[in-house]
Amino acid sequence: MGVGLVLAPRENPDLLGHENAERELRQLAEGGRLPHALLLTGPRGIGKATLAFRLARFLLAQPGDRADSGLAVDPASNAFRRVASGGHADLLTVERAYDPRRRRRRSDIIVEDVREIAGFMRLTAAEEGWRIVIVDGAEEMNRNAANALLKILEEPPRRALLLLVSHSPGQLLPTIRSRCRRCRLTALPQPLVLELVGQYRPELESSEAEALARLAKGSIGRAIELADAGGLALYRSMLGMFAQIPHIDIAALHAFADKLARADAEDAYRASEELLSEFLARMVIKSARGVLHGGDLLTEEREVMHRLASRADPPRWAALRDKIDRDFANTEQLNLDRKQAILGAFFAVEELAR
Repeated sequence: MGVGLVLAPRENPDLLGHENAERELRQLAEGGRLPHALLLTGPRGIGKATLAFRLARFLLAQPGDRADSGLAVDPASNAFRRVASGGHADLLTVERAYDPRRRRRRSDIIVEDVREIAGFMRLTAAEEGWRIVIVDGAEEMNRNAANALLKILEEPPRRALLLLVSHSPGQLLPTIRSRCRRCRLTALPQPLVLELVGQYRPELESSEAEALARLAKGSIGRAIELADAGGLALYRSMLGMFAQIPHIDIAALHAFADKLARADAEDAYRASEELLSEFLARMVIKSARGVLHGGDLLTEEREVMHRLASRADPPRWAALRDKIDRDFANTEQLNLDRKQAILGAFFAVEELAR
């Protein structure tokens, strides 16, 4: 892998930190004990989709192209190249489709996307092996799509494997979860995330890389997203405004919201939305445990958390965080004004902290 290059999961030959999961999946495959459906869970951005494509390539590859251990496949092999290009006839990927009207991906996976799975799985494998479907972001299925998937799980075809990738499995129907074998992946160790940040984004100062690794909480995908969206600067701007509470600088807040609401600021907007939610969640947990001076916090973050936590108890902050999350979700689903969503979130924090 080239320095600075972050490959899509279907193209990525590398997976670090999940050797135990690979070992278990290989044992199941070689022992003929793979279930008809696997649910890969864990925090976002830690390699779940990469593992799903890695397993798919392993099953679709010729034995001579497989590594002696784990699920690695020779990147020069026919199976690897076809999976990477999206051109393997025995592999189907389902995810949120692009919405041309709104010029971005849909907010959910719709039933038409899932219905394609049934027809695909009923076909005979083109190469007399497995038929494999990867649903990336399974928690994003709407109710109709989830019900359509459940019907497939109730009568799984022979030699077909369904891989559900989800960082929020609690949002899936219980009946879907009960029909899948769970494979739980854990967050990556912070030193590994820091090492990978240095590999993928070598231009960053060491202090910036360390701050991103802390904010990412074990997710290299999250760290890279934050780096590319200017997330560290956004977060520090957010903390700077919170530090002014009980009187936020209105002009500065409007300028901040205007910047994020621009059509070309999609990544920065989403990063800010998530950073705000994660900040409140960490503050609630640490305040409830009485560990607001924990060493895993950034210096400026620690000071702001202590200031806000002293102005309301953890349950009230938790309730506010839930409300802000719902408001952001409604803004996305109903295509509402993003600037107003940002302003509303900051004003709500200011109001509770008075």
